Amino acid sequence: MARVILTYSFAKQFADGQTEIELPGRTVRQLIRALEARFPALEGHLEGDIAVVIDGVVHQNALLEEVAEDSEVAFIPPIGGG
Repeated sequence: MARVILTYSFAKQFADGQTEIELPGRTVRQLIRALEARFPALEGHLEGDIAVVIDGVVHQNALLEEVAEDSEVAFIPPIGGG
């Protein structure tokens, strides 16, 4: 199972405050679907301008990126401001 990391604000708003979740999945898309199944409020929020960090490497448009069973995957939403 991959370890999925959510930012504190995302976790608080959409995932009952859970910042680290163990989930099965071989691609980022599969992890997103597993997260959305567990936390329906996340649906639609993990695609688009979200950066995905897989084992320390930042990916844009990462839906098809492969994930190893022991990978750490973090979802980083865009930083607001101006």
